[in-house]
Amino acid sequence: MIPCKGIGINDYIAIGRAKVIVNHTDDDYPVKADNPKKEIERLHKAQEVAKTELQKLHDKTLETVGPDDALIFEMHQMMLDDVEFTEMIENEINNNSSSAEHAVIVARDNFSSMLLALNDDYMSQRADDVKDISGRLLDCLSNADSKAEGEEESDVPLIICAEDLLPSQVVSMDLDSVKAIALGKGSKNSHASILANSFGFASVVNLGDVFTNAAVNGCVVIVDGKKGEVVINPDKETLLEAKQLEIAQKKHLAHLQELKGQKAITKDGKEVELAANIGGPEDIPGVIENDADGIGLFRSEFIYLGVDDYPTEEEQFVIYKNVLEKMEGKRVVVRTLDIGSDKSADYFKLDEEENPALGLRAIRLCFSRDGLLGTQLRALFRASVYGRLAIMFPMIANVWEVERLIEICNQVKADLKSEGVKYDDNVEIGIMIETPAAALISDQLAPLVDFFSVGTNDLTQYTLACDRQNPNLIPFCDTHHDAVLSLIERAANAAHENDAWIGICGELANDSALTEQFLRMGIDELSMASSHILKIKDIVLNIDLSKKEKPTTTEIIVDDVLKK
Repeated sequence: MIPCKGIGINDYIAIGRAKVIVNHTDDDYPVKADNPKKEIERLHKAQEVAKTELQKLHDKTLETVGPDDALIFEMHQMMLDDVEFTEMIENEINNNSSSAEHAVIVARDNFSSMLLALNDDYMSQRADDVKDISGRLLDCLSNADSKAEGEEESDVPLIICAEDLLPSQVVSMDLDSVKAIALGKGSKNSHASILANSFGFASVVNLGDVFTNAAVNGCVVIVDGKKGEVVINPDKETLLEAKQLEIAQKKHLAHLQELKGQKAITKDGKEVELAANIGGPEDIPGVIENDADGIGLFRSEFIYLGVDDYPTEEEQFVIYKNVLEKMEGKRVVVRTLDIGSDKSADYFKLDEEENPALGLRAIRLCFSRDGLLGTQLRALFRASVYGRLAIMFPMIANVWEVERLIEICNQVKADLKSEGVKYDDNVEIGIMIETPAAALISDQLAPLVDFFSVGTNDLTQYTLACDRQNPNLIPFCDTHHDAVLSLIERAANAAHENDAWIGICGELANDSALTEQFLRMGIDELSMASSHILKIKDIVLNIDLSKKEKPTTTEIIVDDVLKK
């Protein structure tokens, strides 16, 4: 029995046979070729095949887990079309009589090194994407099956073991046979980890190089995402314990299905709204299937991505109307355009920024582009008569920003009224609390709006000065940090003192370790990926807020001193 410790990605446990994936090395491909013209023809054909495969992966991911995870494949398609990258490959073929495969390798190394030299975390991630699409091109050039080896159907549960996996490999896996992933490298925030979690695979990463060993292939393996542990060839006692946990996990999942139709109400009577995060109408079936009370975050920027030009007012109106009608009177909170940082589109023609997370994004971008926000708001207010709409503005840091946004909303409504266009005058207006500044002046902001929604991903990043996508900062990026939680509580108090409600729509909304603490703060709504809703509902139903919280370490010490 060989136990291995790593980083657990989720709370799932799985037992199966190891399937070791060893990716091709650069030495597996020819270096030289006699006919450059033929090699360039092979390259272009491989690029077209790769684009087709990426589109299929995009569509599968979009249907299975939603637009957030599918976005990476849109980016990969765009990178395949990058003129500079293609020219690098063609120049290597023409100038050095290189094979198409070797030219891709050279261009991959040069292009990724160029991105890494910029010393920017976002560009470092793009370097990883270059390696991904280069691997796909190499597979297409060599006529290799570009799917992960775990994709073939199997009656035996499979545990995919590898040094690391590309996002495309994760998406290509057969969801019926693959039950878990064990990786030698990786982090919680890598694309592969995020996708594995979305697909429900038990996952542990950063395990070391034992999982690149072919001797592991076929071994019985236990993957425990909660413990962050993988056991190779477990003894009978360990295997029995894991099987019991696996059975309990299945029973628990069945129990969660029985909670549909119940309100999320604590034992002492406090009700919390459990809403879903979406990127578009295609996510609505999952929202309904998981019994969400509404939509707490509609990421409207996905309407702007994957298209060649700004979506028109009419195009947006149709989408918002569709979502509102499908939600049948349940509240739909639409976040206005949040382009910038890690999300962009060519037609925006955004300048390169040294630190895009702190740059021209969200409302800052909207203020700088005439008509951009007005067009979106016209579409939203027109759609408001078809359901219960709330509008939320991101990246707020100043009172004047909110005042200006309200002025713009009032002007849009006045224009619609003068044109004889109907709209709901009771649309709720809210803002995101995702900058420390917004939390600190929340008492000044709350009187201006109907609600707050806390974006914990950015709030954590900005409060702790930690890029959450940087694996080297994992020990420093404490999402439960007292500073982050204090800012959330401060915003909650300010909201309630001004008759506003407050929700949480970041990753912490589905963090079960914080659910009770959030309810004690007075959080009114938790919005998350729809697949987490029933899990959090089960926790809420078993909370009794009338019982005193466990005493803090400080309270225990003080109590002991007083007793003495």
